[in-house]
Amino acid sequence: MPKATPYFSQDYDEARAKFKDATKAAGGTLEHFLNEAERGLKGEELSTDVAWHGPKDAEAVLVTISGTHGAEGFCGSGVQIGWLESGLVEEMPANTALLQIHAINPYGFSWIRRVTEDNVDLNRNFLDHTAGNWPENPGYNELAEVICPKEWDDATIASANAVLLAYADEHGATALQSAISGGQYNHADGIFYGGRHDTWSKVTLHEILDRYLGKAKRVALIDYHTGLGPRGYGERICVHQPGSPGIQRAEAFYDGDITSPYLGSSSSVPLHGVNLLGIEAAIPHADLTAVALEYGTRPTLEVKHALRADNWLHLHGKIDSKKGQAIKEDIRAAFYQDADDWKAMIWERGVETQRMALNGLWS
Repeated sequence: MPKATPYFSQDYDEARAKFKDATKAAGGTLEHFLNEAERGLKGEELSTDVAWHGPKDAEAVLVTISGTHGAEGFCGSGVQIGWLESGLVEEMPANTALLQIHAINPYGFSWIRRVTEDNVDLNRNFLDHTAGNWPENPGYNELAEVICPKEWDDATIASANAVLLAYADEHGATALQSAISGGQYNHADGIFYGGRHDTWSKVTLHEILDRYLGKAKRVALIDYHTGLGPRGYGERICVHQPGSPGIQRAEAFYDGDITSPYLGSSSSVPLHGVNLLGIEAAIPHADLTAVALEYGTRPTLEVKHALRADNWLHLHGKIDSKKGQAIKEDIRAAFYQDADDWKAMIWERGVETQRMALNGLWS
């Protein structure tokens, strides 16, 4: 197995350049979807870059997505680049194509934020917002002011955390996790906010699906994530409904090595507005087998703390201050472990999962 470190990048700009170069060297075709309303942390243009390898009318397509949660983009980008640079793209079976969607949330990737430019969690945004019937999250409503306090100092943090721990003691740890991360639609300045309109990233993803998957009959999709579960372990989270053909295919693809939030076997709780379910609805002509490949970094409470701090920083603080820089370093570490052993685990599990997905498409 080749060393994984060269495939990973230090920032969005480097990742984008590597991805474009690797795609061209591997003979793929590139298309760029520019977010013209925003600029990156260094003033760079922001783009979701899409690579296609294989016949245009392929019956079977493997889709990989990086950067759904922007700060998590380092992980998926590294696997996408490594798949090309290591020559694994040459393993593609006949009549099979590879669609790589790099940095679907380029703003979050560049600014090292989990959210989009409008503070929306893209993986809670896949709802019909025209209906005006957003899910309620009474737990978040109750805890909103302590989840995201207006001050961020030791005394305020300690007081807020005490309230959160008391909620967990009364209602259970799972109830607290659901309240915080299940998705909420009433607090636009909070975390895990699903939004009340379609984000640029959601619209762009639908455009990509329409453009590239119109002729596909079978689609295997892997959406790369970090920040939940044991360090370096890639949990294959399947959000297809229990008993559905989708989850049955996923069990077959991955030899039963999947988890389900609905069955209580996952480190994730059930979520609202999940992108994978939105993708399933967008390509009804194809059999979709989708998983989120979720890699752990740090303990859950530390990751949530980093998210809360970053939310405070972008609302009330100054990024270029000493405190602001410390917060940005912390959230980066919460979603990207700049360590060779962690990167090797990401790479090996990613390669295994993509190979199993390719085999599953033709089994």
